[in-house]
Amino acid sequence: MRPRITRCRAIGEYEGRLRAIVHALKYEGRRSLAAPLAARMRERGQFVLAGADAVVPVPLHPSRRRERGFNQAADLAKHLGPRVCPALTRIRPTVPQAMLAAGRRHGNVRGAFAPTRALAGMAGQVVVLVDDVTTTGATLEACARALQEGGVGEVRALTAARVVTRPR
Repeated sequence: MRPRITRCRAIGEYEGRLRAIVHALKYEGRRSLAAPLAARMRERGQFVLAGADAVVPVPLHPSRRRERGFNQAADLAKHLGPRVCPALTRIRPTVPQAMLAAGRRHGNVRGAFAPTRALAGMAGQVVVLVDDVTTTGATLEACARALQEGGVGEVRALTAARVVTRPR
């Protein structure tokens, strides 16, 4: 099976200063951090954004969106350059991925995303999924599956940070 995501980039490892910035944005509601963080994503992810027709933020479930008050992925996406397309919806609530072991993450998000009407007319286009952090890639893969089933031609991904597990 070929990979669903053809190009993927994060601006750095999810540790130190970058981890603190992502936490401040996501959990402390410091939304003003989205623009400078997205500027770094744009700079480090040029080859991911090149030729993209749209960026698609990874959606939160409506209950989590209400709880948090915003979607950090959408805040990042609007500063990346290509038009933002809300092409996905989260159709069922999931346990936060950060609370699960790596082996349980794919099952947690399987079938959690569906295309929206905004995806109409995007057949064959290149889209870039946008999220704050990737660990196993389970969320990005589940989103890519929904986008491809909706007719998107190529799915790429750009995140602010990636979790790197070091051998013990």
